[in-house]
Amino acid sequence: MAIATQPTDASVAQFLDSATPERRRQDGHALHALMTEVTGDDGTMWGPSIVGYRTYHYVSSRSSQEGDWMKVGFSPRKAQLSLYGLKDTPAGAALLLSLGTYTEGAGCVYVKKLADVDMDVLRQLVAIAFARDNAQVTP
Repeated sequence: MAIATQPTDASVAQFLDSATPERRRQDGHALHALMTEVTGDDGTMWGPSIVGYRTYHYVSSRSSQEGDWMKVGFSPRKAQLSLYGLKDTPAGAALLLSLGTYTEGAGCVYVKKLADVDMDVLRQLVAIAFARDNAQVTP
């Protein structure tokens, strides 16, 4: 079974310009600038609401699921920022404790606003996530 969310040809800039509220729009543009700088990738829309940077192939050890997913990404959702890929590696999971104020979901990290996190730690987390192998077995 493949993941339903796939890359699209939609404009990252137009998506970020449409984010609400204003703080989410500002944080979205700041995250995009940070992730573009760290990854060297311009980002791609994944589905209607996620900006992702490059892909890797994964195979789940718990299910028969495998496919391609973004190495790192984010979504400036109305209630909070969703950050993808930051806790998927042992090094990322360990460093995450130094990020600042956040909560965790099954596959992502939630941040209310970028001012709540240490931007240097965030840069390191993005670099770790982006450096992952192109084929990875997920726990």
